[in-house]
Amino acid sequence: MGKESLRKRKQQDHAKEDGQSIQSHEPQKTNLQKQAKLFPFLLLRAHGICMIVGTIIGSGIFVSPKSVLANVGAVGPCLIIWAACGVLATLGALCFAELGTMITKSGGEYPYLMEAFGPIPAFLFSWTSLLVTKPSSFAIICLSFAEYASAPFYPGCDPPQVVIKCLAAAAIVVITIVNSLSVKLGSYLQNFLTAAKMIIVTIIIVSGIVLLAQGQTENFKDSFKDSRVSVSSIVLAFYNGLWAYDGWNQLNYITEELKNPYRNLPLAIIIGIPLVTVCYVLINISYFTVMTSTELLQSQAVAVTFGDRVLYTASWIVPLFVAFSTIGSANGTCFTAGRLVYVAGREGHMLKVLSYISIKRLTPAPAIMFYGAVAIIYIIPGDINTLINYFSFAVWIFYGLTILGLIVMRFTRKELRRPIKIPIIIAVIVLLVSILLVLAPIITAPELAYLYCVLFILSGLIVYVLFVHYKFKWPQKISNPITMHLQMLLEVVPAEDVTE
Repeated sequence: MGKESLRKRKQQDHAKEDGQSIQSHEPQKTNLQKQAKLFPFLLLRAHGICMIVGTIIGSGIFVSPKSVLANVGAVGPCLIIWAACGVLATLGALCFAELGTMITKSGGEYPYLMEAFGPIPAFLFSWTSLLVTKPSSFAIICLSFAEYASAPFYPGCDPPQVVIKCLAAAAIVVITIVNSLSVKLGSYLQNFLTAAKMIIVTIIIVSGIVLLAQGQTENFKDSFKDSRVSVSSIVLAFYNGLWAYDGWNQLNYITEELKNPYRNLPLAIIIGIPLVTVCYVLINISYFTVMTSTELLQSQAVAVTFGDRVLYTASWIVPLFVAFSTIGSANGTCFTAGRLVYVAGREGHMLKVLSYISIKRLTPAPAIMFYGAVAIIYIIPGDINTLINYFSFAVWIFYGLTILGLIVMRFTRKELRRPIKIPIIIAVIVLLVSILLVLAPIITAPELAYLYCVLFILSGLIVYVLFVHYKFKWPQKISNPITMHLQMLLEVVPAEDVTE
């Protein structure tokens, strides 16, 4: 199928649709569709803000409070940790805002590492992200969704693991299909699920405020009593709290699809992350209005326990809307991570077919399908705690490396335009915290999983040297026929070159 015939067919397909091209005054081009645009927040159509809020607020706030409290031991330090995690996430996101407006390419950390350090660190990031951090995060969230969604059908006991895994796999398949079919459909689904999760967040927060107004403040007396404040306990508490905030950099993965990113990216960050921080602190306050520290630590599902004690017969609402919350987070993760696979394939660091986009849907369908398939593999072991540790350790290595790249480019790439330029002290603070978060679990609780993670990251060097640097021809002889058949099956073509 020749390039000209593909272009004609693509233009005919576009002519049959009501959608507009990216640039209506030029010939239609096969590039990612810009639908994640920012509208007024009060109209609930702020796609950028919804992507941040929808991705961050997921399973974390319903799982992490127990782990954070277990590390610090008291209500006061627990609430401080939650607020501090929000501050750190905001500072990190501001660093990414400078990077995102300076290098307006999709793929999050990938293009930033490419510009700062060259192809090897960028490849190691894509290697780790595509096969470890992003799929494991997707799997963790979908497993959490499956647990909450199946809980009402098994009162008094834990749901069978087979049911949880099958339901999680079904969620991955549905989300993958939705995001492969349409950018607009995935974005609208994200807005709906964000609205749904804000309902349960509002229910918990309002209920807590009402209980506080009624005088239920005994759990906040001597809030620092029996606290266990040490460097190791604080770091481990941050580790668990930041898992709930993970997603603060997600909008950077779709910079190319944002309209006017110089304005909309920092605006979404400034509004979205503080909004999440306030919600998280208020949710934890609400938990403590009906549970003591001991009761919260003994609870199997903190939000469900809160619902049973506050909503009584309407307590079924909690697992239902928690399921909405987690599925919304999974949808946002899939929407953004699919772009990472797309960019890595476009740069020649992954199979070329992963950089192809649908001629009808203008979505990176092969990349999203690949991402969903790897996530399903991670569901098989189904150990959420191990996956979280594995994920967090790896992801903060590259967060720190990316912030280091920001500092380095202040001196090596002075010619780059910076619509947003943060004080360099912010980047230094985030870098130091990142180093601490990577070293802390190794020093305080060393496990073989961390060693395996490092070895896996370094194994990407072998893959890079053999298949990217030297470009051995025999893998291409195998992959070319596969690429051709997948291209015809999925109706995808390479994206046309555009000026970034």
